[in-house]
Amino acid sequence: MTPGLLASERPLAEAYDLALVDLDGVAYRGHLPIEHAAHGLATARERGMRLVFVTNNASREPGDVAAQLTGLDIPTTADEVMTAAQACAALLRTRLEPGARVLVVGGKGLVTAVEAAGFVVVASADDEPVAVAQGYAPEVGWTDLAEAAYAVGRGAWHVASNLDGSLPTARGYAPGNGALVGAVVSATGVRPDSAGKPTPTMYRLATERAGATSPLVVGDRLDTDLAGARAAEYPGLHVLTGVSSARDDVLAPQELRPTFVAADLRGLLEPHPLPVAGAEGWWECGGRAARVTGGRLELDRQGPTGIDVVRAACAAAWAAVDAGQPLDAASVPELTA
Repeated sequence: MTPGLLASERPLAEAYDLALVDLDGVAYRGHLPIEHAAHGLATARERGMRLVFVTNNASREPGDVAAQLTGLDIPTTADEVMTAAQACAALLRTRLEPGARVLVVGGKGLVTAVEAAGFVVVASADDEPVAVAQGYAPEVGWTDLAEAAYAVGRGAWHVASNLDGSLPTARGYAPGNGALVGAVVSATGVRPDSAGKPTPTMYRLATERAGATSPLVVGDRLDTDLAGARAAEYPGLHVLTGVSSARDDVLAPQELRPTFVAADLRGLLEPHPLPVAGAEGWWECGGRAARVTGGRLELDRQGPTGIDVVRAACAAAWAAVDAGQPLDAASVPELTA
């Protein structure tokens, strides 16, 4: 897939048959709604796009996630949710036989998924587990991490549901599963395999389960959602309602770049114009323009506001960097859609 932005003359909800939608920072923030999310998703459904919510959170049951979304005016069923716990269990199945003992460090969602995959869940390294499945849960503490370290140190296969260093909450960003996994890695020196984003496992499982042929990833984090889209070779829409910013888009290396950018989930309902190269090095999109000259990003006189200037800036910066030209990151301002 091209490392640049793509064009869509039709609204994305009509051009793609399935949206693989992240949760935190996209559909909601902590337990709070995100403006325009419910409307954007409802209208996308009306236009024929199916939805599967794909989350690196492994602590919760799919039904609980569906209930939260429904309570935020995004009607959802449990089979429209794919969690990192389910992906973790699928990864365990690639090497372990049913009945194998697995030490689970995480919440009830991970326990349920591992048991549903046919494994025996144990709580201690002394139970001789052949694998450790680790996912985030707010109740995970030192004792749990110590048991994981003991088991991994004795040769158990360490599988993490995801490696997110942080997770968004209503109060700000808190340590994520990657931070907890890091404690076990520090104790053992063993790097785990990961089932969650940015590996493509969940996206492919969700697409297969939905029977879709043209999926679109929708996320707020370049290092997980959009990197996972690149890994799966699926197009990805970056919505600017969460962790990664428009400035991050401009500075992104090829493996993290989105193929579409929008302010929020209303971007599913809109066509997406393609920036085009103009005179004197300018890249133009929707009446806005940007270029890289002398290693610095330059915007048109209208300044750093508007989604089309974000698109133009991405095109200009990516073209310059991919051609081997320098780009001074300090010249890239904060951009707003």
